[in-house]
Amino acid sequence: MNTDAAQPSPLAPEWLAVPEDLNALQSPLWAEGVGRNDDGELTVHGIAVKDLKEQFGTPLFVMSETDFRSRAKAFKEAFDAAFADICGGVDVYYAGKSFLCTAVASWVREEGLRLDTCSGGELAVAARAGIDGPNLGLHGNNKSDAEINRALDMKLGRIVVDSLDELERVAKIASDRGETAKVMLRLTPGVHAHTHEFIATAHEDQKFGLSMAGDSTDQAGLSAAEEAVAAATSYASVELLGLHCHIGSQIFEPDGFALAAEKLLGFLATMQAKYSITLPELDLGGGYGIAYTPVDTPRPAAEIAQAMAAVVRSTCAGLGITAPRISIEPGRAIVGSSTFTLYEVGTLKTVRVDAPGSGAGPENVTYPRRYVSVDGGMSDNARPVLYDADYSAILASRTSTAAPQLSRVVGKHCESGDIVVRDVYLPADVAAGDLLAVPGTGAYCWALSSNYNYLARPGVVAVRDGAARLIVRGETEEDLLNRDMGVANV
Repeated sequence: MNTDAAQPSPLAPEWLAVPEDLNALQSPLWAEGVGRNDDGELTVHGIAVKDLKEQFGTPLFVMSETDFRSRAKAFKEAFDAAFADICGGVDVYYAGKSFLCTAVASWVREEGLRLDTCSGGELAVAARAGIDGPNLGLHGNNKSDAEINRALDMKLGRIVVDSLDELERVAKIASDRGETAKVMLRLTPGVHAHTHEFIATAHEDQKFGLSMAGDSTDQAGLSAAEEAVAAATSYASVELLGLHCHIGSQIFEPDGFALAAEKLLGFLATMQAKYSITLPELDLGGGYGIAYTPVDTPRPAAEIAQAMAAVVRSTCAGLGITAPRISIEPGRAIVGSSTFTLYEVGTLKTVRVDAPGSGAGPENVTYPRRYVSVDGGMSDNARPVLYDADYSAILASRTSTAAPQLSRVVGKHCESGDIVVRDVYLPADVAAGDLLAVPGTGAYCWALSSNYNYLARPGVVAVRDGAARLIVRGETEEDLLNRDMGVANV
């Protein structure tokens, strides 16, 4: 379809161009193995979306297992190669908070990665998947005593401590058990990440980490970070492995990662010299961005690895220290683009809207915006309402030669903010019963899903070698009612 003559809508954001072909799958939005068949229907490793809908229903998270494994392997191989001469390779921890189930945990183990968890529930998934404790880490700013005990029961490779209070609790619990807890300290290096405020995690005014800033309530004038190092080295029940930082999520620019590495390495060198200790590990976190829209420009794993290795190599040389063992925590960058969400279209309506910035008055020109309602929404993707996240969408059940029409894909919940895709050009002939696919929904969509309006959470299907299987069963109304004790007791 040729849309050369199509003009962008004045209601569209400046970054959103009218696609040359509404039926084309724009890279890098889509997973490996996603294409169209001869009938124009979207396929995943040869399986048509209509067949997936018929077997599993909609909404449905559709994941390419091949794509997930390829991205996991790419991170492991790229970072091992880039850091081979620095510290012998890198420990890659998949950030389970992005999306976790036993199948995914098994793939992580099989591809040679480790797993980062943030709760007792995620530890339970890891145990069910057969991941050994030394290959697990536990994060969280408010770990319960039960979670700390579980981490020690499983002999976790690391507990990432987030505060002085937590460090004291971990030390006491380990001491009472007659054991030693392997600990890393999460620091906030004060690096500004160019991302949404709620997912930027290295500035001072937020709940995570130990401040590296000079001001402190400690009488000796130590920063919270140095106070934690001093305390950790004094506890017989704590083995201080090293330092950790995470500057945020969905970051494309390399500057923040480089600055954080420099600051952490400088602090590590100072602490080693001052306290006559060795801190053998440094975790530089994750947060690497993916493509949600055609204008997003994610960097390949190899490019990220080489850039970070160059900074670590030069910084360690300048400080005159042996490089610590480096670890990283990609999550979104592995699972995000592996998955799209399949929806069925229901109600459609078109409204007339004033152009942005225009004044009120009868002479004003208004422009059409079409609302396309689907059978899911904020219960399966809360990111647009939480972070103003942008997504894309495509007509999946067929191709079309109709003209592009600016559309807003919305859910079925009783909230005006229930928006799935804020702005996208879709064919003008989209109708009830059509299927839409929204790419890039592998990370933080199912993980943040809810039962708002008593909707059952969707299932997750993994596709590989022409076969599809459920890796997370979709909920039913019976599942929801089984938890309602009033009904159960009738």
